[in-house]
Amino acid sequence: MSNRKLTKFIEKHQLFTHNDKVLVALSGGADSVALLCMLLDEGYTCEAAHCNFHLRGEESDRDELFVKALCEKRQVKLHTKHFQTTEFANEKKISIEMAARDLRYEWFEQLRKECNSQVIAVAHHQNDSVETILLNLLRGSGLQGLQGIRPKNGYIVRPLLDFNREELLAYLNRKQQDYVTDSTNLQDEYTRNKIRLHLLPLMHEINPAASEHLLATANHLEGVARIYRKGIEEAMQRVCKEGNIHIPSLQQEVSPEAVLYELLHKKGFNSHQLADITAALDGQSGKVFYSDNWQVLKDRDWLMVSERREAKAPNLLYKEIVRDANFRWTTDKHIAYLDADKLTAPLHLRKWQAGDWFIPLGMKGKKLVSDYLTDRKFSLWQKEQQYVLCCNNDIVWLVGERIDQRYCITEETKRVMSVECLAVSK
Repeated sequence: MSNRKLTKFIEKHQLFTHNDKVLVALSGGADSVALLCMLLDEGYTCEAAHCNFHLRGEESDRDELFVKALCEKRQVKLHTKHFQTTEFANEKKISIEMAARDLRYEWFEQLRKECNSQVIAVAHHQNDSVETILLNLLRGSGLQGLQGIRPKNGYIVRPLLDFNREELLAYLNRKQQDYVTDSTNLQDEYTRNKIRLHLLPLMHEINPAASEHLLATANHLEGVARIYRKGIEEAMQRVCKEGNIHIPSLQQEVSPEAVLYELLHKKGFNSHQLADITAALDGQSGKVFYSDNWQVLKDRDWLMVSERREAKAPNLLYKEIVRDANFRWTTDKHIAYLDADKLTAPLHLRKWQAGDWFIPLGMKGKKLVSDYLTDRKFSLWQKEQQYVLCCNNDIVWLVGERIDQRYCITEETKRVMSVECLAVSK
C-alpha cells in the first residue's frame, strides 16, 4: 500500500515517469534506503549516488560499505564520490553543512547529465518539511519559506513528502531491510537537530496533531502564494522602471512593505534593513543602504537600486586636429573640443573632489562641481561616478557634461584637441 501511495504522489506532482531514469541520493540512512527500495518495488529504473564527506571517521566509511552491499543486492548501479569537506568549507569560509550541501548537489547534477538521468530523487519526507517550516519561521521568512519543502525544484524531486518517518520505518521493518544511523542526527549541535530532538516533541506534547496542522497550513499557503506572486508581479510592473523603484507608486500599493520585501530581500537586504528603507521613503534624499552586493539610494521620488561596483574610469580617445575651413564639430556631449594651444600640460583624468570648481561653457563665473551636479539633478550614485579631465589644477572638462569656458575653441583657435568618451570600463 505504501508503494502505491508513492506512485500516486509521483503522478500527482508529475515528478517523473516509468520511462525515466531516476538518480537516487543514497546516504544509507532509513529515509534514502526506503526511497530506493520503494522505487525499485514500483518498477522505476534507478541508479544510486553516495557521497562520503569524511566527517565522521569510520562511520562515514561504514555507510559507504553498507550502500555498496545494498546496491549489489538490489542490482543497482552505484556512483560514489569522496570529498574533503572540511578543507572546502575553510577555503570558501562557509559552514560544514553548507559545504556538504554545495558539494553534494554540484556532483549530483554533473552525474545526472553523465548517466542520462531525468531527475535526482532525494529522501526528504513530511518530518523534514515540518522541521523546515519551523526553521524558516524561527529565522524569519516570507510565504515561500513557510510552505515547507516542495516536491520539485528543477531536476531535484522529493517523492517521499507524503510519508512521515514512522511510515518509512514501518515499511523497512516489513521488508526486513537494514539501514544505518548517522550519529550526528542524535546530537543537538545544529539548529535543525534541536528542532527535531526538543521543539517538535514539546509541540506534540501540547498537541499530538501539531505536525499535521503545520503541513495543512503549508498546503493552504501554497495556494495563497500563487495569488500573492501574481499580485506582486503586477505590483512590480507598476512601481519599477529600469530596476529602480518609484516611491509614490510604491506607496499607492495595498502593502508597500510586501512589495519592497519581494524586490529587495532576494538582493540580500534583511528584515531590519528593509524596515529602515521603508522608514526612509518620506525622508530626505541621499541615504544609502547596503547589502553584500547591492546598494539602495533614496533619491527624491526614487529608490535607486544598483550593484556595488567601484566606478571605472571612462575610456578617452584623444585627437589633435588642425583647424581649417573643413573643420566641423558636433554637439555630442561625449566629445569635448578644446583649444590645444591653451593646454599647458598633459591632460589627466580623475574623480571629482569636494571643493572642485570650473567655469561651465557659456558662463562667466566659477561654479562648484557639486553645485553643478545638484542642479543637473544627479543622484548620489551618479555623482560618485563622475570624472573630470584636468590640465594642471584646472578642470577642462566635466566628462560627458560640459567643458570649461577658458578652454573652449574660439575664432582664433588654430589647433583643436578632440577628446571623446568612448565607454565606461566594466
